[in-house]
Amino acid sequence: MQRDLEGYRVVAVHAHPDDESISTGGALADLSRRGADVLVVTCTLGEEGEVIGSTYGQLVADAADQLGGFRIHELHAALAALGVRGVFLGGAGRFRDSGMAGSAASRNPRAFVNSGQEAVEELAEIFAAERPHLVITYDPHGGYGHPDHIRAHEIAHAAAEKTGVPRLVWAARLRSELEGGLPAEAPRGWRLPEPGELDAVDATDTWVELDDATYGAKVAAMRAHATQIWIGDGSTSVTNPEPAVAGGALTAYALSNLITQVITRREHYRTGAGLPLVPGGGLLEGVRK
Repeated sequence: MQRDLEGYRVVAVHAHPDDESISTGGALADLSRRGADVLVVTCTLGEEGEVIGSTYGQLVADAADQLGGFRIHELHAALAALGVRGVFLGGAGRFRDSGMAGSAASRNPRAFVNSGQEAVEELAEIFAAERPHLVITYDPHGGYGHPDHIRAHEIAHAAAEKTGVPRLVWAARLRSELEGGLPAEAPRGWRLPEPGELDAVDATDTWVELDDATYGAKVAAMRAHATQIWIGDGSTSVTNPEPAVAGGALTAYALSNLITQVITRREHYRTGAGLPLVPGGGLLEGVRK
C-alpha cells in the first residue's frame, strides 16, 4: 500500500474498549497502513459492559467486577491488529464506565459522565502533545445514545476547540449499506434486527473503502474483544465454542444481544468541526501537514 499519509497524525476518542474496532477499525487500520501516526484514546475500561458467552460471564460489575481489567488485555490485542497506539484518558481506570442512562453506575463520582472539566483538560493535554491533524469521535447522539459516547463527543469537541485541531469527524453507519448487507437468515441462536433497530443514518459526507487487508485487520480487531463480540464466519473463540455462519458476502457479528450485524466494506464519516470533509474524499484530504 502507498504510504501517502506519512507525517499526518490522527487521534480517535472512544468511550469503551471495542468501540474503536466496531465503529472506526477500518479507517484506523487504513490510515496507519498508509503511514499516518494513529492514537486511540479510550475513556473508560468498559466495566459496566455485558459479556457474551458463559466463559467470563462472572466478571461483570454486579458479580466479580473484574471485567474492566480484563478488557485492557482485549484492547491491547485489538490495537495491535489495527497497527495503532493507545492510551487511557487520565490513565487506566481513572474514569469508570457510566452504564446506560439512569443506571446506578451513572451516579458513581468516578463515572465518565461526571468527569467535568477534568476530562476536557486531560484530553486537551493529549491533543497538545500529539498535535493531531484529524480527530475521530461520535456524533452528538453518541451513535446509539450511550451516555459515555455522548460525553466522549463533548470532550473531544471541547478539547479540539481549545487546541486548534484542524478537522474533527464523526463516525456513522449508512443505513442502506448496513441493512442491505444483512444475510437472509441469522445464524442458529442469533436473530436478524427489526427494521430500524440498528443505529444508522441516511446520508454521510465521505467514506473509507476497506480493501481485503484492511477488512481483515478490522475483523481481527473485533475478534480480539472476545467478551463482547462473536464473529459469524465459522470460527470459534474462547467465549464461543459453537461456530456460527451467516450467508452473504459480508462477515457477520453479534454482541451479547445476539442481533446479527455485518461488517460493511465501507466506514462512513460526517464533518463534526473544523475543515469540512471533501464529499467522497479521504479523511485527511484538504488538511495541510
